[in-house]
Amino acid sequence: MIVVKAKIKQYAKLGDKSLRVSEDFADALDEKVKEMVSNACARALKNSRTTIMPRDI
Repeated sequence: MIVVKAKIKQYAKLGDKSLRVSEDFADALDEKVKEMVSNACARALKNSRTTIMPRDI
C-alpha cells in the first residue's frame, strides 16, 4: 500500500471539523495513486526520461 491511512485521517477535515474515513476509501485512493504513478512512468519513458516529474501527472 502506497497511501498511509493515518495521514488520510489527519487530512480529512472540512474547516475545523474532522470527517470519518471508511475502510475502503484508503484502498480506493491507493488504487488511484498507483494508476497515476503508472501513467506518469509511461509518460516519462515516452519522453526518453527515467525520472518521473510533476509534469507527468
